[in-house]
Amino acid sequence: MSETVSAAMLVIGDEILSGRTKDRNIGHLADIMTAIGIDLKEVRIVADDEDDIAGAVNALRSRYDYVFTSGGIGPTHDDITADSVAKAFGLPCEHDARAMKLLGEHYARREMEFTEARQRMARMPRGAEHIDNPVSMAPGFRIGNVHVMAGVPAIFQAMLDNVVPTLRTGAKLISATVHCPFGEGVIGGPLGDIQKAHPETIIGSYPKYRDGSFWTELVIRSRSADRLEAARAAVEAMVKNLAPAA
Repeated sequence: MSETVSAAMLVIGDEILSGRTKDRNIGHLADIMTAIGIDLKEVRIVADDEDDIAGAVNALRSRYDYVFTSGGIGPTHDDITADSVAKAFGLPCEHDARAMKLLGEHYARREMEFTEARQRMARMPRGAEHIDNPVSMAPGFRIGNVHVMAGVPAIFQAMLDNVVPTLRTGAKLISATVHCPFGEGVIGGPLGDIQKAHPETIIGSYPKYRDGSFWTELVIRSRSADRLEAARAAVEAMVKNLAPAA
């Protein structure tokens, strides 16, 4: 069985925490990671504060195989992700020659001035590798196990498409769903016993409410089809054996 590969996400920006901007990147990253066999284990959201960003980057990159960031690599004064990641790695943040050439030519073709603000989008930690941006050209970057990408969803998704082929992946989680007509208060005890008896599966309980009554969706996940089936059978038997009066 392939090894488990883990990831975390760091979402950066005051606008996310204030509610002004609604994040759409977390769900997309989670979908892609699940599809390719990487476990997204943690998501953090931090404000535009250099020390907080650097601290979060260091905490996450030491714990997980991969870290993905979104936001804060634009042309304005509050786009400080590149500086913060450089600080986390103890590296200078400087204008990357290849990025300067790429952006300079891009703005020249559009007959637009390559201003100092736009040049900020060419800054990255020394030695970082580009993450190509086919949407607006300004690259993201990779340093160590940290992948730094834009916050605009269309650009984030395009950058991620370029990152995915470079990642080491693990065995994919497969899942099965069992409908349970009872609430969590009824199934909590026996469901916990099933989880203990099947430690190599993950059993999730998701309460639902409809037409004045509660019911529960039970989702079993595993990297082994045989173990998934054994746990699914146990959960179905539990539901079947619950007394109707319960």
